[in-house]
Amino acid sequence: MPLTEKLELLASDLALLPDAQERLAAIVDRARRQAPLPAADRSDARRVAGCVSVVWLVGELRSGRCYFRSDAESPLVRGLVAFVCEFFTGATPAEILAQDLDPLEAVGIARHLSPTRKNGLAAVRTAISAFARDAGSA
Repeated sequence: MPLTEKLELLASDLALLPDAQERLAAIVDRARRQAPLPAADRSDARRVAGCVSVVWLVGELRSGRCYFRSDAESPLVRGLVAFVCEFFTGATPAEILAQDLDPLEAVGIARHLSPTRKNGLAAVRTAISAFARDAGSA
Protein backbone atom coordinates (compact mmCIF):
# COMPACT_ATOMS: atom_id res chain seq x y z
CA MET A 1 0.00 0.00 0.00
CA PRO A 2 1.46 3.41 -0.91
CA LEU A 3 2.44 5.63 2.01
CA THR A 4 -0.14 8.26 1.09
CA GLU A 5 -2.94 5.67 1.36
CA LYS A 6 -1.49 4.31 4.59
CA LEU A 7 -1.47 7.84 5.99
CA GLU A 8 -5.12 8.37 5.05
CA LEU A 9 -6.08 5.13 6.82
CA LEU A 10 -4.15 6.00 9.96
CA ALA A 11 -5.62 9.49 10.03
CA SER A 12 -9.18 8.23 9.53
CA ASP A 13 -8.77 5.55 12.22
CA LEU A 14 -7.47 8.02 14.79
CA ALA A 15 -9.96 10.72 13.74
CA LEU A 16 -12.57 8.64 15.56
CA LEU A 17 -10.94 9.93 18.74
CA PRO A 18 -11.92 13.61 18.84
CA ASP A 19 -9.30 14.77 21.34
CA ALA A 20 -5.55 14.93 20.56
CA GLN A 21 -4.73 13.62 24.04
CA GLU A 22 -6.95 10.59 23.43
CA ARG A 23 -5.19 9.95 20.11
CA LEU A 24 -1.83 10.23 21.84
CA ALA A 25 -2.95 7.82 24.57
CA ALA A 26 -4.08 5.33 21.90
CA ILE A 27 -0.68 5.55 20.19
CA VAL A 28 1.17 5.00 23.48
CA ASP A 29 -1.14 2.10 24.40
CA ARG A 30 -0.52 0.48 21.03
CA ALA A 31 3.24 0.58 21.66
CA ARG A 32 2.84 -0.98 25.11
CA ARG A 33 1.61 -4.15 23.42
CA GLN A 34 4.80 -4.48 21.37
CA ALA A 35 7.68 -6.53 22.69
CA PRO A 36 10.70 -4.45 23.71
CA LEU A 37 13.84 -4.71 21.63
CA PRO A 38 16.20 -7.46 22.76
CA ALA A 39 19.26 -6.30 24.70
CA ALA A 40 21.48 -7.05 21.69
CA ASP A 41 19.59 -4.41 19.66
CA ARG A 42 19.91 -1.78 22.38
CA SER A 43 23.42 -0.87 21.34
CA ASP A 44 25.07 2.50 20.83
CA ALA A 45 25.23 1.74 17.10
CA ARG A 46 21.41 1.61 16.99
CA ARG A 47 20.83 4.62 19.21
CA VAL A 48 19.29 7.61 17.45
CA ALA A 49 21.46 10.70 17.85
CA GLY A 50 19.56 13.90 18.49
CA CYS A 51 16.97 12.46 20.85
CA VAL A 52 16.96 13.66 24.45
CA SER A 53 15.29 10.42 25.49
CA VAL A 54 17.24 7.27 24.68
CA VAL A 55 15.83 5.79 21.44
CA TRP A 56 16.97 2.73 19.52
CA LEU A 57 16.03 2.07 15.91
CA VAL A 58 16.59 -1.15 13.97
CA GLY A 59 16.06 -1.19 10.22
CA GLU A 60 15.97 -4.29 8.04
CA LEU A 61 15.61 -4.72 4.29
CA ARG A 62 13.65 -7.80 3.23
CA SER A 63 12.47 -8.48 -0.30
CA GLY A 64 13.12 -4.87 -1.26
CA ARG A 65 11.07 -3.40 1.59
CA CYS A 66 12.12 -1.64 4.78
CA TYR A 67 11.04 -2.87 8.20
CA PHE A 68 11.63 -0.92 11.39
CA ARG A 69 11.58 -1.80 15.05
CA SER A 70 12.23 0.62 17.86
CA ASP A 71 12.32 1.13 21.57
CA ALA A 72 12.80 4.02 23.97
CA GLU A 73 13.23 4.53 27.68
CA SER A 74 10.27 6.91 27.93
CA PRO A 75 6.82 5.33 27.40
CA LEU A 76 5.56 8.41 25.54
CA VAL A 77 8.58 8.55 23.23
CA ARG A 78 8.38 4.78 22.74
CA GLY A 79 4.81 5.16 21.53
CA LEU A 80 5.57 8.07 19.20
CA VAL A 81 8.62 6.40 17.67
CA ALA A 82 6.80 3.07 17.29
CA PHE A 83 3.99 4.89 15.47
CA VAL A 84 6.44 6.52 13.05
CA CYS A 85 8.21 3.18 12.50
CA GLU A 86 4.91 1.39 11.92
CA PHE A 87 4.01 3.99 9.31
CA PHE A 88 7.22 3.52 7.30
CA THR A 89 7.43 -0.26 7.75
CA GLY A 90 6.73 -2.15 4.55
CA ALA A 91 7.66 0.72 2.24
CA THR A 92 10.42 0.50 -0.33
CA PRO A 93 13.51 2.66 0.13
CA ALA A 94 12.41 4.77 -2.86
CA GLU A 95 8.95 5.36 -1.34
CA ILE A 96 10.46 6.49 1.94
CA LEU A 97 12.88 8.84 0.23
CA ALA A 98 10.26 10.27 -2.13
CA GLN A 99 7.85 11.28 0.64
CA ASP A 100 8.04 14.04 3.19
CA LEU A 101 5.04 12.76 5.10
CA ASP A 102 4.68 13.23 8.85
CA PRO A 103 2.22 10.72 10.28
CA LEU A 104 2.10 12.56 13.63
CA GLU A 105 1.15 15.79 11.88
CA ALA A 106 -1.53 14.00 9.88
CA VAL A 107 -3.24 12.68 13.01
CA GLY A 108 -3.09 16.05 14.76
CA ILE A 109 -0.52 15.18 17.40
CA ALA A 110 2.64 16.97 16.28
CA ARG A 111 1.35 20.42 17.23
CA HIS A 112 0.86 19.24 20.81
CA LEU A 113 4.46 18.08 21.25
CA SER A 114 7.25 20.07 22.84
CA PRO A 115 10.01 21.41 20.59
CA THR A 116 12.41 18.91 22.18
CA ARG A 117 10.15 15.97 21.30
CA LYS A 118 9.65 17.32 17.77
CA ASN A 119 13.43 17.56 17.32
CA GLY A 120 13.90 14.02 18.56
CA LEU A 121 11.22 12.70 16.21
CA ALA A 122 12.86 14.60 13.34
CA ALA A 123 16.07 12.75 14.23
CA VAL A 124 14.17 9.45 14.03
CA ARG A 125 12.79 10.42 10.62
CA THR A 126 16.34 11.33 9.51
CA ALA A 127 17.59 7.92 10.69
CA ILE A 128 14.78 6.16 8.77
CA SER A 129 15.68 8.13 5.63
CA ALA A 130 19.37 7.33 6.07
CA PHE A 131 18.57 3.64 6.35
CA ALA A 132 16.38 3.83 3.22
CA ARG A 133 19.13 5.68 1.32
CA ASP A 134 21.72 3.08 2.31
CA ALA A 135 19.35 0.19 1.58
CA GLY A 136 18.41 1.62 -1.78
CA SER A 137 22.02 1.87 -2.88
CA ALA A 138 22.94 -1.63 -1.69
